[in-house]
Amino acid sequence: MTDHDLPNRFGLRFHHLGLAVRAADTAQAFLGVLGYRFGTAVHDPLQNVNLMMCHHTQQPDVEIIWPAEGAGPIDRLLAQHREGLVYHICYETDDLAASIAALEDDDDFRVMFLSEPKPATLFPGEHVVFAMVAGMGLIELVSKGGFRSR
Repeated sequence: MTDHDLPNRFGLRFHHLGLAVRAADTAQAFLGVLGYRFGTAVHDPLQNVNLMMCHHTQQPDVEIIWPAEGAGPIDRLLAQHREGLVYHICYETDDLAASIAALEDDDDFRVMFLSEPKPATLFPGEHVVFAMVAGMGLIELVSKGGFRSR
């Protein structure tokens, strides 16, 4: 058993880093030089952003997020960080409802969920939800195999 196999009280496993940029081309070129493979770029109408997953055999997965037409959730971040930034850490869970409940009920951390779980455009059949963890920042949770509310 490795440290990665050990359970935690929220049922979460690392999934990817979220990189917000003005346009994907420079980030994609840099990650390509590092040996990343690229998924298909998709538009997420629920969040009004463009998304692309980047995979590597030995490095963490990176999701490139860039603005779509019109206002979107990363506009303010990009106004403050003109060159882009890693702005969220994503964790996956086998039971999204249970992970949400465990985070909400935990007295050691202040966690504020920013929305209800939504279908994940980039991960068909799965759901995502974003939360702000006080003292840490933005996390994304992605369900592994769908979402059933409790």
